[in-house]
Amino acid sequence: MRVLFTVSSWPTQYAALVPLGWAFQAAGHEVRVLCDPSQTDPVARCGLLPVPVLSGMPEVLRLRLQYHAEAVAGIWPYPWLPPHPVTGDRLDRLDAFDLAHFESRTAPGLAEEAARGFDAAVAHARDWRPQLVLHDPGSLEGLLVAKLLDVPSALCLWGPASPHDPEHMRIVPTDHSGSFPRYGLGAFDVSMIERVVDPNPASLKVPVEAERLPVRFVPYNGAASAPAWTARRPERPRVVVTWSTALSTVSGPDSCLLPRIVAALDGLDAEVLVTATARDLAELGTVPPPVRVAERLPLATLLPGASAVVHHGGGGSSLTAMWAGVPQFIASFAAEQRISGERVAGTGAALHVSGELADEATIRSGIERLLDDPSYRAAAGRLRDEVAAAPTPAELAADLAGLAADGRRLTADG
Repeated sequence: MRVLFTVSSWPTQYAALVPLGWAFQAAGHEVRVLCDPSQTDPVARCGLLPVPVLSGMPEVLRLRLQYHAEAVAGIWPYPWLPPHPVTGDRLDRLDAFDLAHFESRTAPGLAEEAARGFDAAVAHARDWRPQLVLHDPGSLEGLLVAKLLDVPSALCLWGPASPHDPEHMRIVPTDHSGSFPRYGLGAFDVSMIERVVDPNPASLKVPVEAERLPVRFVPYNGAASAPAWTARRPERPRVVVTWSTALSTVSGPDSCLLPRIVAALDGLDAEVLVTATARDLAELGTVPPPVRVAERLPLATLLPGASAVVHHGGGGSSLTAMWAGVPQFIASFAAEQRISGERVAGTGAALHVSGELADEATIRSGIERLLDDPSYRAAAGRLRDEVAAAPTPAELAADLAGLAADGRRLTADG
């Protein structure tokens, strides 16, 4: 069987579906991944076959425009303004970004570029004739292709956020290219999504207004090596601090909490491990001797045996912590991250605070609560058990292959 994936231009948005791609390949199916040229190497490094034909609005720009729109609408929750959507520079006033000029001079070119990506996806699909299409929330090309070819498709969630969340939190882009109506499907609407592959534990109550296909979350945190010391179980409580690969790029410099977090944990009777990008680690300067700092280590190598994890609310970090059964302290800086933090905290396995409120005292007291109160560990263990009880990627791949073969409709339990 031929299985086509389409993915966005941001690797963390499709990381959760990589194990499903492996499962199809291991079962003998042909797998191709349509992607932006910028994702050719990341897709190839995860062991899947990239076809770099997609194009359109960069994900960073799309998110910054979303944040600017939130600020204009008065629902941006932070005391500082979001960054300039195009340059990323700090804004001192909202009208420093000329939205009208952007929409009249820049947006049409981006829409044309996106349309070329949709057309390339359609052309490739008509040549290759996939029998099943899967896509991440940031890539609508897969949904369009599946509709045109009349084959089954599913959107694959990357974390606790959903395309069926409120409009300003929605993780699917708008079809600015007009490709859905160009191909006779009418304007894009989330009701067109028929199936959603969901790696979240049911306790999170992620809203899905489509056929939900549960799958066990299997962590893929990127292709990197693991130092030998990561195999040793900690002798003291381990607190892992992991930060986004691009949060400060997308949300602005006010969102980089690493220096504050490390200062808050100074003197804590625990082993503290910090992993982040080289750019963010450079902001730390000299760290206290008990703190170990490592660039871009896969989170799944650090969390087994950990007592707590601190992160920004990204889907991959949240799900990997749930997979490992580790209590979480989440400081969020965007709508998607905020709703993830609220949902995980609602299970009793995490503490969530809006990023602007995460001062040193709040961070320190929060971590101490996670370490001292056994209820957080117990709740995290329940989430871990829910993750382990879900169908494996191999089981879901077999069900999806059956769906593609005979058109039967999956039930929620496979």
